[in-house]
Amino acid sequence: MSKQDICPDKNLDLVRLQKYLANAGVCSRRKAERLILQGRVKVDGKTITTLGTKIQPGRQEVTVDGRVVRPERDHVYLMMNKPRGVLTTLSDPYGRPTIVDLLGRLPRRVFPVGRLDLDSEGLLLLTDNGELAHRLLHPSFKVAKKYIVTVRGLPSRNDLDILSSGVEIEPGIKTRPCSVVIVGKRKKETTLEVILKEGRKRQIRSMFKAVDHPVLRLKRTEMGPLKLGRLKTGGCRELRPEEVDRILKAAGLS
Repeated sequence: MSKQDICPDKNLDLVRLQKYLANAGVCSRRKAERLILQGRVKVDGKTITTLGTKIQPGRQEVTVDGRVVRPERDHVYLMMNKPRGVLTTLSDPYGRPTIVDLLGRLPRRVFPVGRLDLDSEGLLLLTDNGELAHRLLHPSFKVAKKYIVTVRGLPSRNDLDILSSGVEIEPGIKTRPCSVVIVGKRKKETTLEVILKEGRKRQIRSMFKAVDHPVLRLKRTEMGPLKLGRLKTGGCRELRPEEVDRILKAAGLS
């Protein structure tokens, strides 16, 4: 038996501890990894700090900060049309508006899948399915996100080629190839459709800054098969069953 497998019966299915925590709705898989490394997770009373650890769901007691984590359950899936000026976070020490102010009272805790910065708006998925969140955000699963972006000035053909083929946004950090298409023009600004399959922090703003066309407005309209549609600004609704099926399938979880 591997030192990372602490299960007594090898005939039962094993699940990585961070995946178990994510599936149980504790947090995203990435956050679960941090909890493990911080020594805040125990299995059958034993503190675990190894990310490769596997357990038997339902057969062993898992706790985070002393609280028992229940096995996987039905999940919550919500779509929000986040307004500008609202933080994509569950709390803010400075008392600024957050997405929690728009959610109202929910039967269980959900967390946002990725972030839209303070000045960005549009489609935000909220769930307690940490495994889905991990897959939608990780570039290896290639789940596309579509944005409508308005920038100052008129990007040239060369600018578009640079943006679509990959641009260095920080020393040694280059974006992956993406789709960048002009969909509208005005005298001093241009509107573009941008489709990414990755999601670095403030990536689109950094991309257009690199070609000297700062972003004036940024709105996410699609995430995989999910479309914002006519959901009003600040509105939030549950995903329909067929939408849940499609987003799970897009993430390889059907």
